[in-house]
Amino acid sequence: MTEPHQSNGTEPTTTQAVPAQPGPAEAGRRDGLLDPAAMAAAAERAEVVMDRAGQVANQAAERAGEAIERAAAASGRVATAVVDRLRNDAEVLVDRGTTRIEDEVVEKIAGIAAREVPGVHDLGGDAARFFASVKERVGLGETGEGTRGVSARLEGKTARITVTLVVDYGTQVLPVTEQVRAKVIEAVERMLDLQVTEVNIVVDDVAPPK
Repeated sequence: MTEPHQSNGTEPTTTQAVPAQPGPAEAGRRDGLLDPAAMAAAAERAEVVMDRAGQVANQAAERAGEAIERAAAASGRVATAVVDRLRNDAEVLVDRGTTRIEDEVVEKIAGIAAREVPGVHDLGGDAARFFASVKERVGLGETGEGTRGVSARLEGKTARITVTLVVDYGTQVLPVTEQVRAKVIEAVERMLDLQVTEVNIVVDDVAPPK
């Protein structure tokens, strides 16, 4: 039988409980409220995340905008090319209808005017003159003689004309080309009431003296 423990004049020793340390879940709390430092850190992290998300969104929007611009530019070029091919005539609105001038009319007037300039031996490049001579030999005559060596691009009331020349040997080339340019502009604008924006002249050959 165990003897009861007797103290030596002192109170019985008692073991006091050590308070538990706050865990991670409670590290950010103080007196039941969030710790201001923890709140500030969380807000800073959220701001960084939002900034990054905004940068990504802006970059995506810029890439999408660039793609749209490239597509629009490409479609615009295609549309311009199609219109340029389909619309090669001068169409003038009048009171009760329209007056349409075909490009061949402009080319023929420009060709006749260019041939009137002294020093112009012929119109057209080597290939055009060769086929013209073949047509003459087989009995087709001078088919296409009026428009040979001349091309016109028309839009509305404006015209751009290109003339290919063969000049006589011994003539001063530049004065001849300037006279051709002036003659062509004067004839087309006077007869057709069009605005000739440019006349480009190509000197393709020189005809030797006969």
